[in-house]
Amino acid sequence: MADAFRLLMVQANPVVGDIKGNAGSAREYWAKGREKGADLVALTEMFITGYQTQDLILKPAFRDAAIAAIAALARDCADGPALGIGGPVWEGGRLFNGYYILQGGKVSARVLKHHLPNDAVFDEKRLFASADVTGPWVVNGVRIGTPICEDAWHQDVTETLAETGAEILLVPNGSPYHRGKPNLRLNLMVSRVVETGLPLVYLNMVGGQDDQVFDGSSMVLNRGGRLAVQMPQFDALTELVTFHRGPEGWEAEPGAIHDIPPIGEADYRACVMGLGDYMAKSRFKRAVLGLSGGIDSALVAAIAVDALGAANVHCVMLPSEYTSDHSLDDAAAVARALGCRLDTVSISGARAAVGEALAPLFEGTRPGITEENIQSRLRGVMLMAVSNKFGGMLLTTGNKSEVAVGYCTIYGDMNGGYNPIKDMYKTRVFLTARWRNENHRPWMKGPAGVVIPSRVITKPPSAELRPDQKDEDSLPPYEVLDRILEGLIEGDCSVADLVAQGFDPEVVKRVEHLIYISEYKRFQSAPGPRLTQRAFWLDRRYPIVNRWRDGSGA
Repeated sequence: MADAFRLLMVQANPVVGDIKGNAGSAREYWAKGREKGADLVALTEMFITGYQTQDLILKPAFRDAAIAAIAALARDCADGPALGIGGPVWEGGRLFNGYYILQGGKVSARVLKHHLPNDAVFDEKRLFASADVTGPWVVNGVRIGTPICEDAWHQDVTETLAETGAEILLVPNGSPYHRGKPNLRLNLMVSRVVETGLPLVYLNMVGGQDDQVFDGSSMVLNRGGRLAVQMPQFDALTELVTFHRGPEGWEAEPGAIHDIPPIGEADYRACVMGLGDYMAKSRFKRAVLGLSGGIDSALVAAIAVDALGAANVHCVMLPSEYTSDHSLDDAAAVARALGCRLDTVSISGARAAVGEALAPLFEGTRPGITEENIQSRLRGVMLMAVSNKFGGMLLTTGNKSEVAVGYCTIYGDMNGGYNPIKDMYKTRVFLTARWRNENHRPWMKGPAGVVIPSRVITKPPSAELRPDQKDEDSLPPYEVLDRILEGLIEGDCSVADLVAQGFDPEVVKRVEHLIYISEYKRFQSAPGPRLTQRAFWLDRRYPIVNRWRDGSGA
């Protein structure tokens, strides 16, 4: 019986729907494992299809193609290490989330997922059947138990695997990022190790998929919950881990321990990766955005340059008669600091033409928000024209505070294919802009140093759609608004809860009302990277038509 076992952990970035490409990557990783003398090359949950597939996995032709690709991998990877890969299993007329073990030219074992997550961004009970817990499988005489992702968040599966002879636990995952997620995973996996007395390999994918960003942070824990290996957050790479058999069982050799960055850096990296992968996987190379001279568009421009490179980011300033000289100067300063192209296209002529066309219809009415929104929609039209003409994806730039209360114009500044700061409240936007000015990392394609001038950060936010306009004319100060929004959205607080915290009841009720009446806008809004546990889209699903209002706290 061997006293050493070598496992190649593959923290990689599969592409949803690219079965051929994912299978090709699997072959390359397997060949790398063979070169390194691995006994097992382990890939992540649903690797062959990418993750999450949502209802695509229910399409029989797609499911069958994925299963056929795994069978082909087994034949191609016969002479070398075993290969573990996630993929769909069709058995008895039911679809399962499975993990395949390929050895000697065939599928030697399959594990089927038992616990199906059905909260937050997950809806697996809609897609898959729950399977009975199965025992360990064997590679080179080593009995390995595989709780698939959610199965490791529950004590029963790992206890069953330990009781049926597992010697090492391998957990393949598709676990998306949100703030604090690495510590949450670590604490749960330490519990599983302490309960079973077995070493545990937690293997997670990386990469952006729609609104979700998978952040890796794979790790190996020895008995007692001791951290032997910590792979970096967000990076695609492999790690060869050697286990040795001792009198108390298997133990992993200590390896590299990479620090998990603080939340501010992790959020920014998630935004950069989310945008970069959304563009690449959609086969877009260039982005266009409206650069207003304000902080939101400046931060989006910085994210875009860090994700795509300055040569692939096209900024457009669209001034009207209400645009201040300092906004023009600040937009130019941002573009100059980032090194990206900036064009200026006035909307004054188009606005005058629309006003003239509508004058007979609007005769006798007073100018107001309608005329303000015309300006925003004209900018949206022009930005979409630039996008269509030159082939760049239009990015929208509304922060979570604005998106929450509808302080944005549908078919105007909400136009776009992706919103990198959709899940970032305004107060967090300020913090993130300052962080980017003070920090630079190798994964950033943009320049080091101050890329968002201080005046952009410190000046009062304004939509500049009427003379001397400020955001606080229409909204509470962002420091107050964001705390109320966090309470209502992230905390599910009642009005009474927030009043008890010292907030004005009328302000809280007004904010709650704005959230509800803006649902139709969010329903039509662009996706953006999920940073919190209550991001708008899959995390929080509310009816568009809704007359309920919280009557407490009056």
